[in-house]
Amino acid sequence: MRILVIAAAVLALTAASAQAQGRRPSQDAAKPVDNGPKVDEKAYKAALERIPEPKDKYDPWGGARPSEPAKKVR
Repeated sequence: MRILVIAAAVLALTAASAQAQGRRPSQDAAKPVDNGPKVDEKAYKAALERIPEPKDKYDPWGGARPSEPAKKVR
């Protein structure tokens, strides 16, 4: 009896997962609605050009190692 109950539970779980995978969205849900702001390419490029160039190069590992190599002492 116990094996029959376990087999029925496994069969029910298998059928439930197969049913969940087989669902298809409706045609109305497939059309994306674009309510986001429109990006103006010309304004974007102009904004990028207004960003000043840094004077010094940024060193992300500056805290982990010295910025200048150690000098050898003879």
